Amino acid sequence: MRRFSLWLRGKPLVADSMLAVALVLVDLATIGHKRNLLVYLVFAVIVPVPVIFRRKYPRTSAAVLLALAIVSTVVSRLIGEDLQVTALVAVGIALYTLVAYVGRREGLIYLVGLVVDAALTDLLLRESVLMTVAFLTLFYALCWTLAEFLGARHAYDTEVAARLAVADYDRERGAHEAVSAERTRIARELHDIVAHAVSVIVVQADGAKFALRSDPDAAEQALGTIAATGRDALRELRRTVVLLRTEHAPEQLPQHGTAGLAKVVQMMRSAGLAVELEMTGELDDVAPEVSLGVHRIVQESLTNTFRHAGPAPKAWVRVHRRDADILVEVSDLGHGAGPLVDAAPEPDLAVRNGIAGSGLGLVGMRERVAVLGGALEAGRRPEGGWRVRAAIPLVREVAE
Repeated sequence: MRRFSLWLRGKPLVADSMLAVALVLVDLATIGHKRNLLVYLVFAVIVPVPVIFRRKYPRTSAAVLLALAIVSTVVSRLIGEDLQVTALVAVGIALYTLVAYVGRREGLIYLVGLVVDAALTDLLLRESVLMTVAFLTLFYALCWTLAEFLGARHAYDTEVAARLAVADYDRERGAHEAVSAERTRIARELHDIVAHAVSVIVVQADGAKFALRSDPDAAEQALGTIAATGRDALRELRRTVVLLRTEHAPEQLPQHGTAGLAKVVQMMRSAGLAVELEMTGELDDVAPEVSLGVHRIVQESLTNTFRHAGPAPKAWVRVHRRDADILVEVSDLGHGAGPLVDAAPEPDLAVRNGIAGSGLGLVGMRERVAVLGGALEAGRRPEGGWRVRAAIPLVREVAE
């Protein structure tokens, strides 16, 4: 039963269709007491139909139900019999849906419409005013209260899910950064092995060439050194290649460009961080390493704001492509720590700058921007909060 309930939660059309069918069956059970069976049957079948789409099209569904309620009152007056279609309780369901899924403002407007419908019913059918007012007040108050409760629970669940998604995202990012750092270390080791071995071999080969005729023993010794150096280098290369072959971390780079930036910003918004994003210029045709650098700077800066900027933080992200570079600026109104200093930082400064914890923080951003040939500035804003500003060249000169 629990599995079926969880399955229905993800299929609102199916659940609402079952509710509509239940309303029809209730009306069919009492149809024998009606004089105008055909009219009653038509309303009993038509009224529950908007309930099926109440969560997919809440405003339209609510408006149609209110219109059907008014038409039912007018028809009851014309045929001289109060139809009393049980399915008309769906107007209360519509009120609940508007408050829970759309907003209180729409719910209040709809409640005014229901009051007008109740007044019209009393005017045309001359029912007991006191009884009608008491019943409708209790019924609509119950619908509104239930919507407030479930709406708050739904918002809480959504926020928790968003925060869990951010936490998972942080863990995946940390794992990816750890793998990248390890691969960078292996790359440095490979460079050291190859550069050292080749340098020794070249020098010894030149020496052996000149000593081949004049000093055969020296030439032989140089050749032995070349062979030994080559064997050592080959052994080290094999060891390093084994490390690379046993690395099973998947190569899943983030989606770059405008789509990737929008995804990061939307994720932070879902978690409760107010973010404004401004992108100007063509950002989707830059080099992959530049695009990745922009993505990582925005990602790390917003994560730092989300973690350390205090209650109700707000951030602004500006990515502007200029003639020769891309300007990335992320600022916030938080009360986090100040810029990185040369002296030993305070604990909160260490957290803000990524020295403590698992992230690379500003240190990693500085290294990434430096590799791309750019410059990064980070620190407190005069008006309060924190700013990270980076300029990344579109064309990077590789130093020999």
